[in-house]
Amino acid sequence: MTEPTNILFLMTDQHRVDTIGAYGNPDTATPALDALAARGTRFDRWYTPTAICTPARASLLTGQAPFRHKLLANHERNVGYIEDLPDAQFGFSHALRAKGYNCGLIGKWHIGHERTAADFGFDGPHLPGWHNPVDHEDYRDHLERNGLAPWRIDDRIRGTLPNGGPGNLLAARFCGPVEATFEYYLATRTIELLERYAEDLRHGGTPFFLQLNFFGPHLPYIVPDEYFDMFDPELIELPKSIAETFHGKPPVQRNYSAHWTFDTIPIEVTRKLIAVYRGYVALIDAQIGRVLNALERLGLTGETAVFFTSDHGEFTGAHRLHDKGPAMYEDIYRTAGIVHIPGRPGGVVRQEFVSLLDCTATILELAGIDPTPAVDSRSLVPLTSDDPVEWDDDIVCEFHGHHFPYPQRMLRTERYKLVVNPDSTNELYDLRTDPDELLNVYDHPEQAAVRTRMMNRLYAVLRDRGDNFFHWMTSMYDVGDVAYDPTMSGMDEATYRGGPA
Repeated sequence: MTEPTNILFLMTDQHRVDTIGAYGNPDTATPALDALAARGTRFDRWYTPTAICTPARASLLTGQAPFRHKLLANHERNVGYIEDLPDAQFGFSHALRAKGYNCGLIGKWHIGHERTAADFGFDGPHLPGWHNPVDHEDYRDHLERNGLAPWRIDDRIRGTLPNGGPGNLLAARFCGPVEATFEYYLATRTIELLERYAEDLRHGGTPFFLQLNFFGPHLPYIVPDEYFDMFDPELIELPKSIAETFHGKPPVQRNYSAHWTFDTIPIEVTRKLIAVYRGYVALIDAQIGRVLNALERLGLTGETAVFFTSDHGEFTGAHRLHDKGPAMYEDIYRTAGIVHIPGRPGGVVRQEFVSLLDCTATILELAGIDPTPAVDSRSLVPLTSDDPVEWDDDIVCEFHGHHFPYPQRMLRTERYKLVVNPDSTNELYDLRTDPDELLNVYDHPEQAAVRTRMMNRLYAVLRDRGDNFFHWMTSMYDVGDVAYDPTMSGMDEATYRGGPA
């Protein structure tokens, strides 16, 4: 592509892929996203590099896997990792600015603690934290200017912690109209900035990148009446993995279930939580619709690429869990990914394994910028048609901890998933026979060949990337030939296979 393209990037937080009609669920209310998928490319195997906000968002900004950029935890639960990207860190926004782009970000930033979106060249109000900052001055001014009452909630839903204390707030009813919600405010601010950028484009030829980051549908699910009661809880189909027993699973999963108070909440309340979550998705979809309508009104649809995705998924009761954490299930690692590029065909569906990381190189290519600095990213532009493309037939994801350090690596293929948990039980799932990941077959004798093949492949990918997690695997598992001294002493060639290092 020779001419820079305008880019509108729409992002949600903690969003289940099965809440979107375009991904096969008829019991949803997502007309805006469904229409976007119909005129663009829907990726069915789109994964987050890590299922936690800050590291995933930092990967999008930098085009680097978490182990490489090293911003590995949310500030609010940081367990000793760095809290900000270094000053010299590459970010695609700097490259866009250097190319002459307007660059804006409205909504959740959450990439580090001290450095803000403005430090990376983005226009827009700084909205800190992991949840809707409802005390923010700009939001309060929005309410006051529009004659709307201050933010208030009711009908709170929470469980009980193992120590008897109150659990995390999971959902609540917002006491006010849709126009007073933080989601409406974010869409309004985005439309205002879009209108400003449209003027700059018309009069000065300045292209734009505009990112709208919703804080939801991350819990707590706080929505007004229209959406709180949109879905009938009695008609909600519970996830099959709600039958999780944790037998043969890493013990941390049972502990996390207790932390998220699943067993202290009646099943009918769990149904209500899922119903409210879907309502939250519908609220956000309506606001996305407002932004896309503004793009059309401004005559920009034909010259603006539009992305939609999320930083990661959400459990909402699956595996008797909420939120996300040290469990590499599809619920939180597979997300939606939709890309519309003007001039490319609509209604395309791709089955390749792609990543949130791949957005970085795609953005750079659309802007006519060398994507090389986004070292772990690969442009999705060739996949936005029905043409065959050579692509990897697996994907690797990683996790480093939330609340406490907990390193994990995952390899996902078309049929199987391998999860390496150094302190605990490794996991292997046959997703063809067990799509809900209830049966860990890692130790099953008939899976020995699969286990060995996948362990060898995961090891090779991590080693070639420079992800030092592979050192643990060298001594603990059958990883094939080891062409280096794993003791790192350089003294004894007998400690490795394959000849001198």
